Amino acid sequence: MVLQQTVKEVMSSPVLTVTPETALKDAVSLLSDHHISGLPVVDQSGVLIGELTEQDLMVRESGVDAGPYVMLLDSVIYLKNPLNWDKQVHQVLGTTVSDLMGRDLHSCAESLPLRKAASLLHERSTQRLIVVDDNKRPVGVLTRGDIVRALASGQP
Repeated sequence: MVLQQTVKEVMSSPVLTVTPETALKDAVSLLSDHHISGLPVVDQSGVLIGELTEQDLMVRESGVDAGPYVMLLDSVIYLKNPLNWDKQVHQVLGTTVSDLMGRDLHSCAESLPLRKAASLLHERSTQRLIVVDDNKRPVGVLTRGDIVRALASGQP
């Protein structure tokens, strides 16, 4: 049965990575040139510390959203917390991967059963899991498409 396979049997490998210091334009070129929607971000020792995704880039291109506000006696009263704008402004003006990358890690081990990985993808509402070794270094990527292809190849 297909879902009895492990992540290692289905994942895409090798994996492209970037560092927090990578210029944003270089990371965007990697995404575009390789037709991928996300890149693992690693520290100088190769350990996974985050991810840069197309979604992160959409935030950058859509600009800062001040949110709803009310004008009262020549004063502006914001109905959203303006302290949250700092992150948005930083993302919009950012020039390196560290300015936009997400730090929520969607990762798994190579030995994880494919069935469990499919559940993780669904539960976390993510497009991919970064597959890491015992030292938390990326060794591959498992996408929803990889699972669908595995299912299709296992059908009679």
